[in-house]
Amino acid sequence: MPRFGFGQSHTRVEDRRFLTGRGCYTDDVNLTGQSYGMVVRSLLPHADVKVNAEAARSMPGVLLILTYAEMAEQGVGPMVCGFLPENAVPRHPRPVIAGPRPRHAGEPLAFVVAETLDQARDAAEAVLVDYHPLPPVAEDAFVWEMGDAAKVAQAFAQAARVVELNLINNRLAPTAMEPRACLARPLASGRLELTSGSQGVHEIRDRLAPVLGIKAESLDVITPDVGGGFGLKISPFPEQAMALVAARILDRPVKWTADRTESFLTDTHGRGHVSNARLALDATGRFLGLQVETVADLGAYISNYGAYVPTLAGTGMLTGVYDIPAFHARVRAVHTSTTPVDAYRGAGRPEAAYLIERLVDTAARDTGLSPVEIRKRNFIPPEAFPYASAGRHTYDSGEFARVMDVALERSGWAEFETRRAESKGRGKMRGIGLAYYIEICGGTSGEDVTLTLTPDGGAEILVGTQSNGQGHETAYAQMVAAELGLAMERIRVVQGDTRRIAKGGGAGGSRSLSQQGGAIASAVESFIEHLRPQAAKLLQAERAEFESGRYRAGESSVSFAQVLAEAGMPLSASLRFRPPASTFPNGCHVCEVEVDPETGETEIVRYTIVDDVGTVLNPLLLRGQIVGGAVQGIGQALLEHAVFDPESAQPLTSSLIDYAVPRAAHIPEIDFSTVEIPCRTHPLGLKGAGEAGTIGAAPAVINAVCNALGIRHMDMPATPLAVWNTLNGKP
Repeated sequence: MPRFGFGQSHTRVEDRRFLTGRGCYTDDVNLTGQSYGMVVRSLLPHADVKVNAEAARSMPGVLLILTYAEMAEQGVGPMVCGFLPENAVPRHPRPVIAGPRPRHAGEPLAFVVAETLDQARDAAEAVLVDYHPLPPVAEDAFVWEMGDAAKVAQAFAQAARVVELNLINNRLAPTAMEPRACLARPLASGRLELTSGSQGVHEIRDRLAPVLGIKAESLDVITPDVGGGFGLKISPFPEQAMALVAARILDRPVKWTADRTESFLTDTHGRGHVSNARLALDATGRFLGLQVETVADLGAYISNYGAYVPTLAGTGMLTGVYDIPAFHARVRAVHTSTTPVDAYRGAGRPEAAYLIERLVDTAARDTGLSPVEIRKRNFIPPEAFPYASAGRHTYDSGEFARVMDVALERSGWAEFETRRAESKGRGKMRGIGLAYYIEICGGTSGEDVTLTLTPDGGAEILVGTQSNGQGHETAYAQMVAAELGLAMERIRVVQGDTRRIAKGGGAGGSRSLSQQGGAIASAVESFIEHLRPQAAKLLQAERAEFESGRYRAGESSVSFAQVLAEAGMPLSASLRFRPPASTFPNGCHVCEVEVDPETGETEIVRYTIVDDVGTVLNPLLLRGQIVGGAVQGIGQALLEHAVFDPESAQPLTSSLIDYAVPRAAHIPEIDFSTVEIPCRTHPLGLKGAGEAGTIGAAPAVINAVCNALGIRHMDMPATPLAVWNTLNGKP
């Protein structure tokens, strides 16, 4: 059996409580004496306002109303940015509650706290706001560059052909199943506690404490079950700070839960890029240089990672899986009178993959090469690894042509024209497209674990990552159970609690298994070594070897559990694992669509994914992550778009009536498989997988749609109306 349970499709242990209604999410938590918060939000995207809350303060059940003035009196500062480029200074620091000038629709103007939710809602509606409308703005925030502009200019001067493409990466609303929510309460000695869905309690604590003007150790953060994160719940939000301030003032718990409209208005959005991409090729179709100019919409404020996503997070991946010797990118970040933009599943890497894979497909069309041939001519060859890309990354491994060939075979690529002819006979337009993605994930920050074993075979794992539905409780327990021969049901994973877990990096960037899993494996190894002398003594041997949960000496063996029981005392290990490098999962998506020219309706009739995510721990969990991610990418390609009125900046997609998310009917059965090429820089061979499906899907779908329509390009989302307009020559 492979070590640490690798390759075993163990079913998810956490699903029992979810499927039987015993999950516990933030809104399920209630405390004695809790009150309820309701946010008064700006109706206009940009205005000068005067807020009059006097009548509302005297309404039944109202306990407190916080405005900008009260927050200032409490010493509450602006929200904190997690990353800023050197030349970027926030033009407008983001207040917890807006002052006299809100900068996007839905921005908080007041926080009403009452005995009941209905009383809070009634009082919020009674808060009077006098608006003086202002025109929406678009203003520069900063300019950021990567690469060698002179080298790129030389490559273009020598090129036999230049392929150029303008494209839009549409803005998205994350739309997590569980809306944002929080429950704040005061503790003894001035301490505060926050229960809230998150992707990591330590990030929330460490970013909120300076906003409140307190030390991080004075704030406890607890995260129960989380119904989807996707980047949205990495960072703190103003409502969490409001609830904490109100709890501190009232000396009683304060609860706030967003409704779906609030989520659309105020959850940070994703993507939102407009790019011009130019690719220089020689006479044989080989790539010489890549030049990219991107305008990135930050929204009204620079959110926690809003400046990181369009710069360091994704720009270095723009060269993709191709041997492109010269590269330069320039990012112009702008503020608009819209909801702030932050990390969303993939965070910069989907934008990069979409750009390069659409550009490569366009180059194939312009040169007359097939999408397969142009990629094979330009793939980084296996013998080139480790490969230092022009985007400042060092890829450790990859066999891109091999993975693509498997995908082409499984997708029936060679027989496509027969299927196209059959569709044509039915009056339909059939198309096929592929995309080959690569992403950077994992990081090198490291992760801690505390693993405790008891003589009766029980185990407790304290982790700094945070599950949002990925199956961490199964994956981590599986590693311990499989290696030590313990029962899965006796292993408890503890996460999301700063009271018990000193530090942690949370979930994001597909880092959990590569970093937390590495720490768990190291802790398990330490126990095996610690008990080895005891096992040898029991076996009456000088040394005992260990394999598959048992110590062995000659023909004799004893289980790890037996040796642990013989030791008669709990064992505990706390250690940190820090990988030496990031990992680079990659893979090929092949999408086949059928378009009805009468309606513009696009149906995905076949979808194939072949991924290299390194060594696979749990194939069942992996499939769930990849397919779920692909659904989100398909949603962006065909359906989703957070739209604002171009004249007023008023949001036009503020409910599930206006904003289309993918449904079961939109998604075919997805053929998913892997080619395992172990990572050379990770001791377990892991490469990460949480965001991979999203990164590869959108370009594959749009490449297929363009192939079906016989056109050079169309922007996402390829809605029925957009496709119909394209077919009928309408703008």
